[in-house]
Amino acid sequence: MLIQIKENTRELMDVLGGLSQVLRCCCRDEAFCEGVTFHQFMILDAVAKEKELQMADLHKLLSVEKSTTTRLVNPLIKKGLLRRDKADHDSRAVKLMLTKEGRETHKKVQVCLTGFFQRALGNVPEKKRNEVLESVKIFITAIKNSANGCDCC
Repeated sequence: MLIQIKENTRELMDVLGGLSQVLRCCCRDEAFCEGVTFHQFMILDAVAKEKELQMADLHKLLSVEKSTTTRLVNPLIKKGLLRRDKADHDSRAVKLMLTKEGRETHKKVQVCLTGFFQRALGNVPEKKRNEVLESVKIFITAIKNSANGCDCC
């Protein structure tokens, strides 16, 4: 039995494939700025926003397995950018905090990324920028909602 794929569904699959290709720069395990990968910056940024962050909360924010979070956090601790302490409420729980060097690195990488994203937005017609950003947010929510309970991928 052939499954008929609606034209807009096919186009959506192509768009998702294109997004996947251009977002590879954000998924690589190689440093792009200040010796930090994009995922590592996301960790530094999450900790910077909260001042201190429970490791369990970081798993949820990154939407990755605990072992992946640990693999991403450990190099940041070794570089002296993050500090790991036992949580006050539970000695088994771990909290993360930025070190002084971590705060400085976070700021430098944020400047680097701001430049990158400004260049990217500069390639979007000015009158369409808000529309594009809003559409991407809606699309992310739609994919997240559809992925819950998805048994095909």
